[in-house]
Amino acid sequence: MEVLPAGAVATRAVAARRLDPVDQVAALLLAMGKPAAGRLIKYFEPDELKRITRSASNLGAVSPEQLDTVVETFSAEFTAGNSLIGTANEVEKLLSGLLPADQVADILADVRGNATRLVWERLATVQESVLASYLVKEHPQTAALILSKVKPATAAKVMGHLPAPLRNTVMRRMLSFKPIVDDVLHAIEKTLHEYFMINGARNSGADTHAKMADIINKMERQQMDDVLTNLGKSRPKSVEILKGLLFTFDDIVKLAPRALTTLFDVVPNDRLVLALKGTEAEFRTTVLSALSARVRRMVEHELNGGEPASQRDVMEARRFISDLAMDMAARGEIEINPGGEDDALIR
Repeated sequence: MEVLPAGAVATRAVAARRLDPVDQVAALLLAMGKPAAGRLIKYFEPDELKRITRSASNLGAVSPEQLDTVVETFSAEFTAGNSLIGTANEVEKLLSGLLPADQVADILADVRGNATRLVWERLATVQESVLASYLVKEHPQTAALILSKVKPATAAKVMGHLPAPLRNTVMRRMLSFKPIVDDVLHAIEKTLHEYFMINGARNSGADTHAKMADIINKMERQQMDDVLTNLGKSRPKSVEILKGLLFTFDDIVKLAPRALTTLFDVVPNDRLVLALKGTEAEFRTTVLSALSARVRRMVEHELNGGEPASQRDVMEARRFISDLAMDMAARGEIEINPGGEDDALIR
């Protein structure tokens, strides 16, 4: 029989003790020290802090091996190489063991409710052709309900992608709606949320054209032209798709007057002045016409009397404005190239 010194017995006992999830959090915070832990503690709710504090006060000795295991466990969660997808189920896994079951249930009930209520706003960011392809597979009554809940501008564009017979049927059903039972509406909201938000996040890596367009949009104009010309020799169809997804500063003048005004209302004057340096007179006139009289006078004064700017600063200002336009279009605040199928809305 092996006889161990008292210290070794204590060490083995510590190593054998199992740490609950809340104990692991407490151990990690204590090991981080006050400065680092203090930056995290402010994000915990009062009840969570009570549980962590209670655990920390009763934690006792934690062996170096156990602490290493805790650190490796947390580290592995962020370095496993998988994409992070926030869902109610993932939140439930995170909170289980840290909070009482009834409190977790209350939190998730509120979270899931908010997720479905916001689905209609998020649906406006889905490409119209994608949403139309989804609706074609649904019952006309379901399609009519969905289109009645999204923004009118989005519904109109989706309608343009539907086959004429289905489009006419859907519009007739929209005119003769009866009150919708809450359970039915919630079921549709949940389905839409899972299909477009959760599955869409998991499959976003497959949209290579969108990723490539985002990269090309960040290039200089000459580089962009060279890339598209080169790709056109071997992948002409892909180039056509990419062109429909691209939006540069030169395309700003294609915006409707209202969209131009909305965009330049949030563009700082110094950025606009830089971006307009070296532009053609017609281009500059179109942009200036979207400004208020006071701002226009200020911008014209700077353009006429300002010092020359470096090409780098000019290009950065133009890229800032084009990126801002695409972000606003994705949020439904403006439309980029509205009109026919060839003038797709940039997402």
